Amino acid sequence: MRKRIRAQLPIVYPEIEHQHAEELRAISNILDKNPECAELVFNDLLEGGITPDKGREGMTGEQVLRAIIVKQMNGFSYEELAFHLADSRTYRAFCRYGIADKTPSKGTLQRNCKQVTAETLETINQFVVLHAADLGVEKGRKVRTDCTVTETNIHEPSDSSLLFDCVRVLARTMTQAKESFGVVFTNHQRRAKRRMLGILNAKTKKKRSRLYRDLLKVTRNTVSAAERIADELKELAGNGNMDNSLLATGLRQMLQEVAGLAHRVIHQTERRVLNGEKVPAAEKVVSIFEPHTDIIIKDRRDTLFGHKLCLTGGESGLILDCVVEDGNPADSTLAVEMIKRQEAIFGRPPRQVAFDGGFASKDNLATIKELGVKDVAFSKRRGIAVTDMAKSTWVYRRLRDFRAGVEGMISFLKRCFGLRRCNWRGLTSFKAYCWASVVSANLLLLARHTLE
Repeated sequence: MRKRIRAQLPIVYPEIEHQHAEELRAISNILDKNPECAELVFNDLLEGGITPDKGREGMTGEQVLRAIIVKQMNGFSYEELAFHLADSRTYRAFCRYGIADKTPSKGTLQRNCKQVTAETLETINQFVVLHAADLGVEKGRKVRTDCTVTETNIHEPSDSSLLFDCVRVLARTMTQAKESFGVVFTNHQRRAKRRMLGILNAKTKKKRSRLYRDLLKVTRNTVSAAERIADELKELAGNGNMDNSLLATGLRQMLQEVAGLAHRVIHQTERRVLNGEKVPAAEKVVSIFEPHTDIIIKDRRDTLFGHKLCLTGGESGLILDCVVEDGNPADSTLAVEMIKRQEAIFGRPPRQVAFDGGFASKDNLATIKELGVKDVAFSKRRGIAVTDMAKSTWVYRRLRDFRAGVEGMISFLKRCFGLRRCNWRGLTSFKAYCWASVVSANLLLLARHTLE
């Protein structure tokens, strides 16, 4: 039986006098005043046709949300989170576990936390922002917007390492199929590894090209074997018992997914290495484990692998909005949409906005002014007169200086809430991870404002 909240609060250990404990109590009070947040998480936990009044008593929506906050606030792994929930009386009380309650295992925590969607966490963030507005902490009248990159959890990509990854994963999956169903294939993983290491250490272009051709040959042979075994598993899935059918279906899906990515890796390697073509970033695969990863070139010097985030912050330091972008769109294409999103959150546009120089354009300025914004400041004017952006030079300079504060907010998210690198797998989980960091940071900042 799963519940949204625990109707009867458990008996907990006495509260301790410590700054962090006071912050957690303040966060708890904020969540208690916004019960809709736990309701949203509870609805996510019931996805898939789960009936709440049947089965074992799982984690409540309230407990899952609070566990996510503790995890992101401290950068815990699920194993560390499980330990601290069992060991720390402060975290037990915050997550609504009593003295005699058994705390969840790392598997239970991972399974429940990953069920919470990015859309749910975004809505929770809006509740937090509006609660801050009710308290007078954040009015949404003066905002600043900037972009950053959150990396996915992948290694530095190269054509040879991607080809080896394809061979390694396919060989591993086919080995499982061989042990379970007796399929036959030749494992070329060791040969592929030797070719990859030879490419890394090759001194001449001619030798590297020869090694690449052999590695491509090995990869093609492995992909062909994987596609053949996938067809065999399809027949086995229809003829065996339920357990064997489920295993055969899972292995077949894995082989088909990785084989599809392997074809793309082979194609891009042939174009880049053998034909000397320049493959557009949008067409490249940089990881077979996180195929959604984008290539982000920052300031023409750093190449990052992840996703571009556009963040809007307010005077209070809260992150009012966050968008995970698809690809690497120019900043100038994002300015108007971010202001429209602010209008949707607060029911009115902000009075003053500050942007980085990359957002600057005369069309953006005109459109933002039409939305009702009084003063706009781009840190680099790019041919735009100050009088067109703000009512005076003094106002423009104040807004330009105000914009710099968003860099500190982004640094705070990356250093303290794990936004530098996402270790959750898949695009939907990536977005949820980013929003989990934003929500946790906003709750801590709002708690500190209320304590002041």
